[in-house]
Amino acid sequence: MDIRASIQKVRSDFHPTFWVANGMELFERLAYYGQQIVFMIYMRNKLGFTEAEAGQLSGIFGGLIYLLPILGGTLADKWGFRRSFNIAFSILALGYFLIGSMGMTAFAGIYGTESQYWLLVVFLVLTAFGGSFIKPSVLGTVAVTSTPETKSLGYAIYYWLVNVGAMIGPTIAYFVRDSFGNEFVFLVSSVSCLAMLIVNLMLYKEVRSEKTEVVESLGKKIKNLFVVLGNVKFMIFLLIYSLYWIIFWQEFIIIPYYINDYIDPQYPYEILQSWAGAGAIILLQIPINRLTKNIKTPNAILLGFATSSLIWIIIGIYPSLFTIGAGIVAFAIGEMAQAPRYYEYISEIAPPGQQGLFQGYAFLPIAIARFVGDPIGGWLYQTSKAAGKPENVWIALIGIGVGGTLLMWIYNVVVRRQEARKAV
Repeated sequence: MDIRASIQKVRSDFHPTFWVANGMELFERLAYYGQQIVFMIYMRNKLGFTEAEAGQLSGIFGGLIYLLPILGGTLADKWGFRRSFNIAFSILALGYFLIGSMGMTAFAGIYGTESQYWLLVVFLVLTAFGGSFIKPSVLGTVAVTSTPETKSLGYAIYYWLVNVGAMIGPTIAYFVRDSFGNEFVFLVSSVSCLAMLIVNLMLYKEVRSEKTEVVESLGKKIKNLFVVLGNVKFMIFLLIYSLYWIIFWQEFIIIPYYINDYIDPQYPYEILQSWAGAGAIILLQIPINRLTKNIKTPNAILLGFATSSLIWIIIGIYPSLFTIGAGIVAFAIGEMAQAPRYYEYISEIAPPGQQGLFQGYAFLPIAIARFVGDPIGGWLYQTSKAAGKPENVWIALIGIGVGGTLLMWIYNVVVRRQEARKAV
């Protein structure tokens, strides 16, 4: 089969709505990662917040972005994905514009010159609420527009396009930031979401499936949350795994600050971060999957955890643009080794009949990491910088990475022994 025939087969194996939804997801991720990469510098250099305050604000926004979809998915199921996309892109377009407008000269008379901490909190919560409908709607669309034979490929395409957006968004952000200022990056994100609202209105066709007709109530979702929280083994695993995401998001919290303050304030750190991280995933995901497919799932997760922790050791030894780039690539390799197996492991440890329920909380560690890790990162950088010891940042992050790896190893040992006792 030649390349053209293969491409045609891939296109014909999915409903047209599949491609519309994933195309919109690409531009939504472009908008999200574009603003995320400049967010910390924007809040400090343009809005006048301290690094610690910026970390708190980033934690609120990032935590809600990954927590609210647990409940937002219920509304998306009830309203339909097309309507949910309309609501999401409308709110995201408005929210990103409002966040960016706080730094624009044209709106200085409206916002004044005083700190607008709580006003920005309102804008961030509003934007996060809009974003909470995206993942359930995209993943739900993939589920109903693909067949059992093509579903795995469908999710692979989704994951690949997410990383394409994660690479293109920060790249565009650099050129906009360099030419106009960080505040206009949010305007680009706003326009991107507004464009996807138009695409959704014109091209998205609702696809119904008998398998998706049963919709859980919001009360049922809340009850399920307590079911999940009551599974001690699962919660310990998620809490340990959240340490992984705490060190990951420092690529967006600490790295921009460090490059700006200690290496080169004019350097395009947005391109370095996105091309080393998302670019590596786009190129190496399939080879890494093949290399690690025969490794047992718990060991693959531990290996990915340990490899990703290398980023801070590499950078901490000699902080430079080269080591930062190499460290981000190392983290991406670790992510590729364990991320697909993470969802596999959740399905393995979930009680019989609750696999779907437990998968619904797979993003909980990222929410925990953002709520906790972003403020820690901002505070850690601010205090280390004030003390004249920026190297303390790397020491602390190495400690979190190594500590998380050890905890995951201990967890695996304990679980393995429990399973061995049960087998006797």
